[in-house]
Amino acid sequence: MTDSTATAEDLDVRLERHRVELTGYCYRMLGSSFEAEDAVQDTLVRAWRSYDKFEGRSSLRSWLYRIATNVCLDMLTAGNRRARPMDLSDSTPLAQAALSPRPDNTWLEPMPDARVLPTVDDPAEAAVAKESVRLAFMATLQQLPPKQRAVLILREVLAWRASEVAELLDTSVASVNSALQRARATLAERDDKAARAAVSDPLDGEQQKLLERYVAAFEGYDMTALTALLHEDAVMTMPPFDLWLTGHEDITGFMTTLGSACEGSRLLPVRVNGLPGFAQYKPDPEAGGHTAWAVQVLEISDGRLTGFHFFLDTERWFPLFGLPLQLEAESDQVEEGV
Repeated sequence: MTDSTATAEDLDVRLERHRVELTGYCYRMLGSSFEAEDAVQDTLVRAWRSYDKFEGRSSLRSWLYRIATNVCLDMLTAGNRRARPMDLSDSTPLAQAALSPRPDNTWLEPMPDARVLPTVDDPAEAAVAKESVRLAFMATLQQLPPKQRAVLILREVLAWRASEVAELLDTSVASVNSALQRARATLAERDDKAARAAVSDPLDGEQQKLLERYVAAFEGYDMTALTALLHEDAVMTMPPFDLWLTGHEDITGFMTTLGSACEGSRLLPVRVNGLPGFAQYKPDPEAGGHTAWAVQVLEISDGRLTGFHFFLDTERWFPLFGLPLQLEAESDQVEEGV
């Protein structure tokens, strides 16, 4: 092995160590799982190509964040802000429910925890990281102008000093503090019940029991049992459809009418957006067994489900979570995805 080969391999290893945290940063910036991974790959390629110009005046990590920030800001120049259905329209009464899809780039996308949450020893730091990828917080981030978004993530989530952020963004500390103040004001204006979802890390005993009851109710398609688990103003969404429902009567009514094909589904746990989640497989009447249908993300507060969100583009989501698209009829178990 030549010295140059050894050096190249060493640089590959050093860059790769930062992939998960950079993916988390880019995901918070962009709101898209796949765009975040593309942004990180672009960041690492740029770092590789220009490493000979890296003068070491900052840490390698800070340098990578500078590159990643520029990549994300370039990607955000089109002005698209990803959202949840409730950010775009009023809820629809069940009697008027219609499944109208919008383009993929409309929606805030789910993300496996393992791809964006590095392993850390500090429980408080881990909790902040999880809270910062939850859907409600992510949706609020998307309402911020790109540079305010970067400042808030770097200061509040990653705990960078104002001087470090100012250096990264080529601006002043006063400008960073002003951007942070404006971003905090926007978050305060949008503080809603979903943003305050009280999910323990790890799940406490009551929350774990709630999830067990949810699985039993959903797999048994027991609407009475499911109703008992839902807040009165619980929300259900189904991207890429812009329809969203509120209240247990409309939710369970939908599930027994337009959503009745989900009866007999199986749920497998996944770790997604810092929240409890499940991969849903519904019965496949043609091939037998069960076929992938949705990645579910659940929000819990005060011992009830406040929201559950069904992401239906299974050909994209299930491979991302390391899950098969089909469960054979005789298969009773499948390994949990990432």
